[in-house]
Amino acid sequence: MPRDPLIALVGKPSSGKSTTLNSLTDTTAKVGNFPFTTIDPNRAVGYLHIPCACSRPSLPGNDGSPPPLQAKCKPNYGSCVNGSRSVPIELLDVAGLVPGAHLGKGLGNKFLDDLRHADALIHVVDVSGTTDAEGKATRGYDPSQDIAWLRDEIVRWVHGNLMAKWGGVRRQHTAIKATSVETLQGQFSGYGSTSAVVARTLDKLFGPGKQPNLQDWSDEVVQQMVETFVDVKFPTVIALNKIDHPDADKNVSKIARAEPAERLVLCSAISEVFLRRLAKQGFVKYTPGTEFVDTREDLIASGDADAESLKEMDEKLKTRIENLKDMVLYRFGSTGVNQVLTRAAEVLGLVPVFPVRNIHSFGSGDGGGAQAAVFRDCVLVKKGSTVGDVYRKVMGDAPMAYVETVGGVRVAEDDEVGVGKNDVSIFVSFLHVRIATPYSGVNFC
Repeated sequence: MPRDPLIALVGKPSSGKSTTLNSLTDTTAKVGNFPFTTIDPNRAVGYLHIPCACSRPSLPGNDGSPPPLQAKCKPNYGSCVNGSRSVPIELLDVAGLVPGAHLGKGLGNKFLDDLRHADALIHVVDVSGTTDAEGKATRGYDPSQDIAWLRDEIVRWVHGNLMAKWGGVRRQHTAIKATSVETLQGQFSGYGSTSAVVARTLDKLFGPGKQPNLQDWSDEVVQQMVETFVDVKFPTVIALNKIDHPDADKNVSKIARAEPAERLVLCSAISEVFLRRLAKQGFVKYTPGTEFVDTREDLIASGDADAESLKEMDEKLKTRIENLKDMVLYRFGSTGVNQVLTRAAEVLGLVPVFPVRNIHSFGSGDGGGAQAAVFRDCVLVKKGSTVGDVYRKVMGDAPMAYVETVGGVRVAEDDEVGVGKNDVSIFVSFLHVRIATPYSGVNFC
C-alpha cells in the first residue's frame, strides 16, 4: 500500500531547521544557537496550502461567485478558507549535518540513516553567513559552500556503501542475468528506493533505452550513476533562511547566480514564528503566507469591527513589528515559509486527491441534506500515480469493485491521476458491495 510522502528538513547545525519546523507546524521543537540542538529526529505534521476542489467552477452546481461548494467545505483535517486548503503532510527534522558525515563525523551516521526515509528534502541554509560549516558562530562565512557539500556528503555515503561490495554485485549481476534496474534496486532499496526510481535514474543518465551493460561500467560511470540517483531519489528545495540579516543580500545574489531559480526560496522562519505567536496571543491579525499583518491601530483606522478583539501593544513591540514589515514582508511579499513547503511539494510532484462518498453532491454520504459538508478528506499522492494506486492508499487491501469520478463516470485502474483528472472520485470495494451498506464507498468521516 503506498505510504504518505515524507519531507525532511536538512542542513548544518544552527541553520534554522528547527525554527523552520516550528513555523510550518504547531510542534515546539527545541531550538538554540549551538551545534546538535536536534539530536533525535522530530516528526511533525505541517500544512501544505493548495487550491481546494470546492473552488472549481467546472464542478456541477459550482457556477456562482463565490462557488457555492466553498460554503459547505469542511475538512476533517486542516482547513479550507475561501478555496485555499491546508492539507496535512509529514515533516522530519533530522540532526545537523557537518562535513565528513559520511565518515561518521558529528552525528553523520544518524543523520544519514534518518534521511533515507525521506521522499524530498528542504535544505535550510543560513544565508546570513553567521555560522560556519559546523554551525559555530562566525561572520562572513560563504553559505554557498553548504549547498555543495551537503549533496556531496549524501553522494559519498551512497557511493561508499555501493563500492564496498561492487565487485560482488557485478559478479552476481552476470551470474543471474539480471537487468540493471533489478541489480541496482537490490542495492538501493535500503535508501527507500523503488524500481521506478532506479529506472528514472538510468533514463536520466543514459537516455531511455540506452543503458550500457552494468558489467562494463567504469568507476566514473558508477560515480555518475550515484550522483544521478541522489538527485532523483532526494529532490531538494533550498530554503535560504535568515533573509532579514544585513549580510543576507550579497549571499543570496551569489547563490542565485549558481543555482536554478526553481530550487530557491527566500524565507525568515523566525519572523513567521514571531508573527504566529503574536496572532495566537491576540496582538495582531495575521494571514500566514501573505504580507498582511494588522495591529489594533490598523484595524481602527480602517473601521474594522475586529479591532476591539486585539490587545494594545507597547512601543517596543510596535517598533519590532514595523521593522519586520519593512525588512521582510514588504520586501519579499511574505516570510516565505509557506512557499518553502509548496515548492517542496512541486519538486516532489504531489497531487491532491479528494475521495468522496457521493460523486454527485461531493458529500460524505452521512445525510444532512443540501447543506451537508463536502470534500471532507484530501490525500496526497505522487505525480504519475494511477487510480489503482490511490484506491490502495485509501482502501488498503480490500479488493476493488469500481471507481467513479465526476459525473458518475467509471475509470480504469491504470488511468493516471492529476489535478482536475480523476482526482475527485468515489472508491468502492467488493466488501461494500457484498455487505450492501446504505452508502457506497469508504467512510472518511
